[in-house]
Amino acid sequence: MLPKASLEETGDGRRGCGPLIPPLSDSLRPLRQQVFERVRAAGLIPRVQVAKDLGVSPASVTTITQELIEVGLIEEVSALREGEQGRGRPAVLLGVKAGAHRVAGMKLSDREHTAVIVDFAGNLIADDVIPRRPGPMTMPEMLAAIETLLDRVCAKAGLGRGELSAVGIGVPGFVDSVAGMVMWSSVLSDRAVPLAAVAQARLGLPVVIDNDANLVTLAELWFGAGRGLADFAVVTIEHGVGMGYVINHRIYRGTQGLGMELGHTKVQLDGALCRCGQRGCLEAYIADYALAREATTALNWTHREGQSISVLLESLYDHAKAGNTAARSIFRRAGRYLAVGLSNVINLFDPALIILSGERMRYDYLYAQETLAEMEALAIQTGRPRPPIEIHAWGDLLWAHGAAALALSFVSEGILVPARELAAQ
Repeated sequence: MLPKASLEETGDGRRGCGPLIPPLSDSLRPLRQQVFERVRAAGLIPRVQVAKDLGVSPASVTTITQELIEVGLIEEVSALREGEQGRGRPAVLLGVKAGAHRVAGMKLSDREHTAVIVDFAGNLIADDVIPRRPGPMTMPEMLAAIETLLDRVCAKAGLGRGELSAVGIGVPGFVDSVAGMVMWSSVLSDRAVPLAAVAQARLGLPVVIDNDANLVTLAELWFGAGRGLADFAVVTIEHGVGMGYVINHRIYRGTQGLGMELGHTKVQLDGALCRCGQRGCLEAYIADYALAREATTALNWTHREGQSISVLLESLYDHAKAGNTAARSIFRRAGRYLAVGLSNVINLFDPALIILSGERMRYDYLYAQETLAEMEALAIQTGRPRPPIEIHAWGDLLWAHGAAALALSFVSEGILVPARELAAQ
């Protein structure tokens, strides 16, 4: 049976055909939003270049940029023309007004909580890190941690909490960003928690949340290797295995906001137990708790069960580097499962780039040459080159920057896109 929409007719009997694309979708954003985003992405840019890049008339760009200047979002900057060395009239460029807004971004993880404050142009103002003991928190404990971290980073920035325009928060697990819900997280003892609304009430500031893998992907999209790419993937390996994916310069989250869970794709029926409660997940063979489980058994380290996973994994890595066969085989097996996951990403999405990120990228055995060769063998043979693989082990502050990018996007879209148009996107 055809969808209902395809059966509807216009008054003259025409049914119409083709995809029913909603107005103002991601491919057709309001022009003032496109102009602002172009200026923000460029840093400094002349009006004529904005018009050329967007394929619109210079007059339209002049009108819109004047509006954006009047509301204090962008500003004119005088700059010497190349080669003029101070003679003649300086060029007038456009740039985001950095002081127009400030936002905070934070990542809550099993090992530590990190936060940054950035201005409206994305410049770092301050950052902070609070170590913690692994394990799930109750909701009151999480709210207290969020508030403490925010107050500390605000103090470092010399700002009051009320001087921020929004806060972005990232947690591991299953997160519905649009609804502001954490369905499940390893750092939270409760399920189906409206974290955004509860944190907003506690902080007195707008709060937006997302899965931590999406946030590191946003960080790459806004500040890193993904800035110039329309499509790329980020695979994260830490306490769990996550993935973020960018399609047409936008994060893809799935219909319910819970997509791209690479770590919970199945690689073995009735296999190893995953922390999600199911068996055979990719994460159950790659994540830090999987490596620790293997080490405890293969190296007879039952006496170390009281040690933290981080200490145990460092010891495992040292043994592997020293030539211990059992230790090396643990990393080799995890690397083979990673090759399976990466080949599936290639076969499904054909990305322009795959970035491997996260704390466990310190363990180079996971992406050794034989692992990448196995990935090549498992991917469909098309005769064309595979996407390049880059390793980024930049630490949790990168993830906090992604949370800040989420907050910046929330603030700018709230200003630039009328509510009725934002609802249609």
